[in-house]
Amino acid sequence: MNEPRPDAILIAGPTASGKTGLAVETALRVGGEIINTDSMQVYPSLPTLTAQPSMDERQGVPHHMFGHAPLNEPYSVARWHTDAKLAFEDVRSRDRVPVFVGGTGLYFKAMLEGLAPVPTIDPQIREEVRQRSLIGGSAAMHGELETVDPDTAATVRPTDTQRICRALEVKLSTGRSLLDFRKEAKRDPLLTKHSVQSTVLMPDRAILHERIEARAVTMLENGALDEVKAIIRLNLPADATVMRAIGVPQITAFLNGEIGKVELLQRLQAATRQYAKRQSTFFRGQFGNDWVFRDPHKS
Repeated sequence: MNEPRPDAILIAGPTASGKTGLAVETALRVGGEIINTDSMQVYPSLPTLTAQPSMDERQGVPHHMFGHAPLNEPYSVARWHTDAKLAFEDVRSRDRVPVFVGGTGLYFKAMLEGLAPVPTIDPQIREEVRQRSLIGGSAAMHGELETVDPDTAATVRPTDTQRICRALEVKLSTGRSLLDFRKEAKRDPLLTKHSVQSTVLMPDRAILHERIEARAVTMLENGALDEVKAIIRLNLPADATVMRAIGVPQITAFLNGEIGKVELLQRLQAATRQYAKRQSTFFRGQFGNDWVFRDPHKS
């Protein structure tokens, strides 16, 4: 007797772990369509640098939510959740299997656990915080957050300007810590953990690093420089999320003559390895026994 078909298939993993290949293979096998679950692949104009699947890699499988978000707008977990729900319902309406694939752990958690209540932010406070961040930078803003909300500050990296500003906006608008809202009951999970098949790809670290280093070389050879040049010409705000995509700061430094080609490659590889480490740490710490952790290079 065949097992019941899952409501969706989830494939997570660090960058360069082989998610795209597995997702396409799975979609072809089960009659599925792929839904993006990566926070940088939602943006257009950087398909090479954010490793969006090429037309050849897609093998005719429909892909949703790749390159669809405006470059000058932040793309929150809540926004992804709303878009993903629409994509999920669209795929299911055609009796196809949604295959969620990506490396953004918070998106997967929102999908299965729901979202904490979102406080209303005073637009004037939001703009004031944004302007202060442009002038003072992330370190100064993190210091301000430590003063008004030390508990939340302890959970945010000092270089993560977007999350620092978000925490400050919440505190200054509501008088409450962002952590207080996160402790409240979550709502609107898209799926339940019992209705899906969930896999995390976790390659051996040495193999993952080899893949990351090779991918960086390929990106620089296949148009990443031109993508960043085009982004720079748009004169986006310095705090635009897409400007923090791995590769954009490094290539910008190269284009400005601050570093050479060898250092560019080294910086790009190092930043990607660090990101993969953070992703892996999140998956191991936040994903429970309902997820199957799999080394794609072992049977």
